[in-house]
Amino acid sequence: MAAIAIEDLSGTSTHAGGNPYEALINAAGDDPVSVPLTPSTQSIATPFNNDLQTQIQARYDAHRLTRNAQQKAKILSSDFFGWILDPYLRKLDGPLKDPSYTDPRNCLVFWARPPAKIRFLINDIQQKLLTIAPHLWLMPLSNLHMTAMEITHSLTAVEIDSLVSILQPSASVITNYPSSHRARLIKPTLSYDAAAVALSFLPACGEGLSPPLPEPPTSKGGRTAEDDRYTYHHLRRDLFDLCSRAGVTVASRYVVPSAHLTIARFNSPNVFDGGRGMEDGAVTLDVAKRESWIQKIEEVNEWLRNEYWPENAKEEGEGIRDGGEWIVGEEQGLDFHKGRLWYGGGERVMIGDGF
Repeated sequence: MAAIAIEDLSGTSTHAGGNPYEALINAAGDDPVSVPLTPSTQSIATPFNNDLQTQIQARYDAHRLTRNAQQKAKILSSDFFGWILDPYLRKLDGPLKDPSYTDPRNCLVFWARPPAKIRFLINDIQQKLLTIAPHLWLMPLSNLHMTAMEITHSLTAVEIDSLVSILQPSASVITNYPSSHRARLIKPTLSYDAAAVALSFLPACGEGLSPPLPEPPTSKGGRTAEDDRYTYHHLRRDLFDLCSRAGVTVASRYVVPSAHLTIARFNSPNVFDGGRGMEDGAVTLDVAKRESWIQKIEEVNEWLRNEYWPENAKEEGEGIRDGGEWIVGEEQGLDFHKGRLWYGGGERVMIGDGF
């Protein structure tokens, strides 16, 4: 969702210099906030509101709740003038596709690839969204990714290859890091703006753990609430340090408390059809169409809360339904990827082992 400027709405100020992910961790430990009773936090099982992992979850939740509220107001506003279309994607795919066009932007990232259970859930969500917006551009399931660490973006292929050569000796350590540093994500929710839709998660803090199984722990059985003290934000902090120590300058576009995968984008002025062509933006200016779009997103989010959140497990001790929980590194380690990868393409340099 990079077509719109993304700011940190968690209430945390990111300090200049050093590791930018430390700011939220330090704030969560040193300056605890009162955890609001939102749908995301009312089921937190930890006994103290100032537990570090509880505080981190609260800040991730504050960011996505605040941002969704802001974007809803903008989309339903009387001065809304249409979706924000990605000019690169317009040339690569969709009604204005230019077969001769090549995306000039080369990037370098470490992606977290979603396991099958998350891909299945996203497929269900995408089909629900198509019922109201049949011309929505969908991220192919095989291209789905969560950017755990963006090294840089929008450079030439030669510049990217130079950075790859610097990182190569450390790549195995970095791509396999989640195997021994397991960050659990839960509470899937659609996050959105006028450019795209993403499925976002929150760092776990003890909720919805399955009954323990014999060691060694699997992706679910054997995990304890203590394991959740190492959050996704800690993982991103460590990846920043690992990449910096390898000798590269990390130049990410943004550092915000968000764990999300883009699942759909607006790639034409009219995603609703309405008997008109995809390039007829007048359809989108009908506020009733936009209201139906927001209503569909909110319906999907209610469905996710009821079916995939830990407090709604059907039976006591059952754990979270498949699709509602993701431990980064399940099935595949981090995917070291380079090239023209903005929409999930590009070239794999190395991928770590999953568990």
